[in-house]
Amino acid sequence: MSFSGKVKDEMCKRIPSARHCQMAELAALLNFCGQIGREPDGTYTIGFQTENESVVRKGFTLLKKVYNIETELPLSEAEVQGFLTKIGNLDEPVSFLLLKNACCKRAFLRGAFLSVGSMSDPEKGYHLEFVCTEEAKAKQLQEVIAFFDIESKIILRKKYYVVYLKEGSAIVDLLNVCEATLSLMDLENTRILKEVRNSVNRRVNCETANLAKTVNAASRQIEDIEYLRDHYGFQNLPENLREMAEIRLENPDTPLKDLGALFDPPIGKSGANHRLRKLSELAEKIRLT
Repeated sequence: MSFSGKVKDEMCKRIPSARHCQMAELAALLNFCGQIGREPDGTYTIGFQTENESVVRKGFTLLKKVYNIETELPLSEAEVQGFLTKIGNLDEPVSFLLLKNACCKRAFLRGAFLSVGSMSDPEKGYHLEFVCTEEAKAKQLQEVIAFFDIESKIILRKKYYVVYLKEGSAIVDLLNVCEATLSLMDLENTRILKEVRNSVNRRVNCETANLAKTVNAASRQIEDIEYLRDHYGFQNLPENLREMAEIRLENPDTPLKDLGALFDPPIGKSGANHRLRKLSELAEKIRLT
């Protein structure tokens, strides 16, 4: 099962205890994926257009709890009209009268995600979105999300208005708002592991780059010293440079900070670096003559 599917399964198991929250979540389900169909005999049925059976079951559960509507029984036109008077026109955004409380806004966002929401596997990236058929519904979603100080954006993708979040912290906050605690913990664990892994990789890359830089520098030093030995002669070098050349040839892999300790008396890293630089400058000068 995808991570998005696991999130929806967890949300489907949560039924609000307060009737006003049940109404808000049901309103979102009906508004985003609900449908009312008319049968040949003139009666009506209410359903949910989704491939997720758990979402359908939750929708029918809420219909029973909130409006005592039995899904097996057909509805008359008068019953449907009475129902729509309470829930609102499904072609328009949900009435803000149903979203007055923060808890109802939470339930509404949960119902919206169950209907038209999805999110990517956090191992691959952070992306959560709601795909809406009407711009007004997308803007209402964005407003409700903003109520919880979470930033989202809207883009037009083909004929759909997509409300999306791409920041891992924002997605965590939204899951918290929707009370998907287990999914939130899974996401946080994945984020922590990714951050640790990225931090380790950065340190390894940095150390590898520094090691390569040190090896390359030592190789150039050895090359210059060997050139001086063959084309100039160590006997012509000043005593301090001759000693540096001999010690470097005997210890080609020793770091600068340890190289200075081999002198008698020892010299510091900057002193060793200064003498090696002088040797390289002399080798370059001889090459050009």
